[in-house]
Amino acid sequence: MNRPAPVAKRVVDPRVRGNLRLFRVFGFEVKLNLTWLLLAFLITWTLGAGLFPSEYPDLPRATHWWMGLAGAVGILFSIVFHELTHSLVARHFGLPIRGITLFIFGGVAEMEREPARPQVEFLMAVAGPIASLVLAGLLLGIESVAQSGGWPTAVIGVVHYLGLVNLVLAIFNLVPAFPLDGGRMLRAALWRWTGDLHRATRIASQIGAGFGIALMVLGALAFIQGSFIAGMWWVLIGAFLRSAANSSYRQLLINEALSEKRVAELMTQDPVTVPPATTIEQLLEDYVYRHHHKLLPVTDDRDLIGCITVADVKQVPREQRATTTVGEVATPCSPRNTVPPDMAARELFIEMGRPGAASRYMVVEDGRLLGVISLRDLSDYVALKLELE
Repeated sequence: MNRPAPVAKRVVDPRVRGNLRLFRVFGFEVKLNLTWLLLAFLITWTLGAGLFPSEYPDLPRATHWWMGLAGAVGILFSIVFHELTHSLVARHFGLPIRGITLFIFGGVAEMEREPARPQVEFLMAVAGPIASLVLAGLLLGIESVAQSGGWPTAVIGVVHYLGLVNLVLAIFNLVPAFPLDGGRMLRAALWRWTGDLHRATRIASQIGAGFGIALMVLGALAFIQGSFIAGMWWVLIGAFLRSAANSSYRQLLINEALSEKRVAELMTQDPVTVPPATTIEQLLEDYVYRHHHKLLPVTDDRDLIGCITVADVKQVPREQRATTTVGEVATPCSPRNTVPPDMAARELFIEMGRPGAASRYMVVEDGRLLGVISLRDLSDYVALKLELE
């Protein structure tokens, strides 16, 4: 029975949804994406029903399943340890890391921006495989002590498995296929050699996408030969790597497109605003249902008085909506929904990617509403720039 080998990697785009907060370590928040539960089930089933029964047939069936569960928990720890080293090195060089998220193909350290120098990229990338190799050596050393000390067979089996998994994790991540750690090391080398991050990322991403296709082909061949479990893992990991390589390159293009733009250059300068004397009934008919905005700025000759949301409207009884005005219901605008005009567009794009962030912001200066900017404004600009250039 083939052992599943989760992929530990780092990505730039942090838009991972459906996360459960587990704990904090060294100031980094560790979250569990719900997709990881599927990985945990697959690992437990693969180990408890296949690997451990074949290698330790004398142990009870229930013990095999407990070993499988312990193996899944051990892999979770191994991935957190791997990603934690990336995060610590990134923080050492001043790169912001929002946290670590575990998902179905391993884990991600959520970087907000790319390293500024190829040397930093290389050191961050190589830290993960080194950590996995150290952990593998430690676990295999514990296995040796356990065997000489007469520890229970089940414990020895789990420690041996986790030692091999960390060894595989380190070797697999050293493959020079972006966005694996080896691919990032390759990109750092190309970046240093050419001086062009764009070109280095394109080449490394193409290699990464090709490697993903190769894994999918190997998985298909394994299916044909009857190795369904191995084939499933190779196809899934290959498809993921191909998608991650392409999306990482697109993310770089987006960052480049927005890097020299300010919010004021991309905002809508004549946004839909609501006068404070408007009734709630008029607000619904003439603004909410017509423009489909859940939040609207309330202004008096461009002076921002406040904001009104659909949630605010719902608090007004239906029979009072014809006489209640927006000015009576509006509340001060939250700082989370306002940005200054000189804010970098790239920073706002990152902010919009945070869980729970708004997709539409008001651009305000000295209490006056200058415009409104949305995720669609940024996306349309990026799409047009990429099409033309």
